[in-house]
Amino acid sequence: MDRLSDMRLFLSAASAGSFSAAGRKVGLSPAASSAAMQRLEQSLGVKLFERTTRQLRLTEEGRLYQYYCQQAIDAITEAEHQLQAGKQLVQGTVRISAPSDLGRNLLQDYLLEFSQRYPDVRFVLALTDSHANLVLDDVDVAIRYGKLADSSMVARTLAPNRRVICVAPACDDHFGPLTELSQLAQRPALVLTTSAGPMNVWQFQSGKRAESIQLDHYHETNDGEILRKWAVQGRGYAYKSALDIVDDVRAERLRIVLPDKLSAPVPLHALYHRNKHQPPRVKLLLDFLQERFAAQSAGLGELGIAF
Repeated sequence: MDRLSDMRLFLSAASAGSFSAAGRKVGLSPAASSAAMQRLEQSLGVKLFERTTRQLRLTEEGRLYQYYCQQAIDAITEAEHQLQAGKQLVQGTVRISAPSDLGRNLLQDYLLEFSQRYPDVRFVLALTDSHANLVLDDVDVAIRYGKLADSSMVARTLAPNRRVICVAPACDDHFGPLTELSQLAQRPALVLTTSAGPMNVWQFQSGKRAESIQLDHYHETNDGEILRKWAVQGRGYAYKSALDIVDDVRAERLRIVLPDKLSAPVPLHALYHRNKHQPPRVKLLLDFLQERFAAQSAGLGELGIAF
């Protein structure tokens, strides 16, 4: 940055024919501006000015340096103008990480709608149900249930959410009404496995009251969408984020059982890097997703799920 300042001062001095006049433009004393030019000449190893008591004149090397300095400053100025103009353009790549079930269903439809509105935005979508596989440095937006303990990321709430127990109607009818949580231990269950192991302890919270059940007999998968499909196929009871199954419950492919048994709140969040100069494509996408997920979460009230 010192060299860039010196180049600007040099161009001003060459134009004005005076170190004093050039220095006044940037708040430097005549002595300071003269010292800056001497430092520039020493670093370049050439003499840029012929100095007399009456005038300041460029040497041949000074004229050559003036030409290239002007080109460099013009290029930097044009780049700054282009960047400022680019703040108004919705284009470029957005790298997104999301849970598999959410990504393959709700999110992919939302991204398609966003692409139709902003066709110059390109998406790179990575789906994973494991936090351990999330490389935040290579992701612009990470969509996750609950908050991650990473202070370097900003968490923006997209929608409220709780986990619920759900099952296919045929499976529920076959085993009979589920009236007690303890009955789950004798029924087929479906469990999501993450890098921390199988999530076979289902936890529930009602006010200050908390309870849980540990399941020992279950099918397991590391893919949330497979888990939901197994549930729809009637292979057992699942513990799913309510946002993921709103449409299945409406279409009667799944049924929520023990509706008073809800997990602690696990809201859906968008996590992104702290950056006050956020590109418009990221800001607009976050606003758009918040609007779409809010509309989806409105359906949770219809299912009798309270937050």
